[in-house]
Amino acid sequence: MIDIHFRTPIEARIGWSRRFDLLASEGNAHEVELTLAPLTQDNSEHAMLYIRSLKRVVTAERRFAKIFETLPIGILIVDGQQRIVRVNKTLACEFGYMREELIGRKLDILLPKRYRDSHTSEVANYTREPSSRMMGSGRDLTGLHRSGQEFPIEIALTRHENASQPLYMAIVSNISYRKRAEVATQQTNAQLEEFTYVASHDLRSPLRGIADLVGWIREDIDETTLSSEVLHNFERIAVRIQRAEQMIDDLLKYARVGVRDPHMEIIEPRTLIEDALALCTIPDSFHVEVNVEAGALRAPPAPLATSLRNLVSNAIKHHGDTKGVISIRVVEDGRFTVFTVEDDGQGIPEGTEERIFKLFHRGSTKADGDGVGLAFTRRMINAHGGMINVTSPGTLGGARFDIYWPRILLKEFDDA
Repeated sequence: MIDIHFRTPIEARIGWSRRFDLLASEGNAHEVELTLAPLTQDNSEHAMLYIRSLKRVVTAERRFAKIFETLPIGILIVDGQQRIVRVNKTLACEFGYMREELIGRKLDILLPKRYRDSHTSEVANYTREPSSRMMGSGRDLTGLHRSGQEFPIEIALTRHENASQPLYMAIVSNISYRKRAEVATQQTNAQLEEFTYVASHDLRSPLRGIADLVGWIREDIDETTLSSEVLHNFERIAVRIQRAEQMIDDLLKYARVGVRDPHMEIIEPRTLIEDALALCTIPDSFHVEVNVEAGALRAPPAPLATSLRNLVSNAIKHHGDTKGVISIRVVEDGRFTVFTVEDDGQGIPEGTEERIFKLFHRGSTKADGDGVGLAFTRRMINAHGGMINVTSPGTLGGARFDIYWPRILLKEFDDA
């Protein structure tokens, strides 16, 4: 290349750059970039040779290549004509192709025909003003599998730095599992709501009829002639009818608490706890400790306060003694604010950690209640993107409940 440079007439000489492997002193090959540039026309016998080490560049390229190939999401790189120049194995498998089959093909091979015209226009707009963004925001996108089957996807676009030509990188996520989960959740909620309303109508009427019949019977007979056992049975019937009606009401409430509360406020955790405790009936023999180590969060106050009241009431009801200690702590953990309610009571039996959240499950027959409080609590928390865990024994020896309430909502909850 140097010989060619000097054999070229002075007026036609131009600079050029190439990559070469030079031999380092320790015997290892060292990749460098050599740039040969002509000097002034008066000095035709000399040229300037620049040598730049590419060690860092090569290391960065190898790291990028490794990340590109091993990421569990699909990635591809296209040029200005929307031709695929690079694709990782994950994306090729998602769409049913070998990687070699996609190189050089137009990007729209991966999209259904109805999207191709608008996609070409969107990409053209993007190349004029490139910036990292989500593609198709606000509407459902689908990819086209080689078999012809469509599946839901999300696409993020960003510019891929390259010296020779403008390139663009697309990150394609197959969200089939998430969409199926969303549909399943929506169907479950709809079926539960339908069932509860049907149950309310179809069961409440015969219950009212039974109550009326019992009342008429008692009016038609002289109760002074009845034994105490018969009178007791009449009272038992009335109590059981009332309990069945309460269960129907609880079913309706359970269906409703699965809907997210859209009313958002900036909440100070200590103020929220104080307001919740003010509505609880706490015996003087119980001591409540509050420790807050978290800042304000944006959340709907009603479901969070209701959850705390339910946990405090349960701690007193199922404590197992007439006096005790209840601890409420608040800390921040990642994107969650964690509310911990625990007591020094008898805790819960081993193996029932999941069962206590079931609808109508009662942790103890000795305490009042119909077994819906914890089921309501979990359903409210889950509906708002949070979760609740139980540990027994906890730090104080009794039951410990941790509410993970999101300070930062995920996209699926934020768009709900």
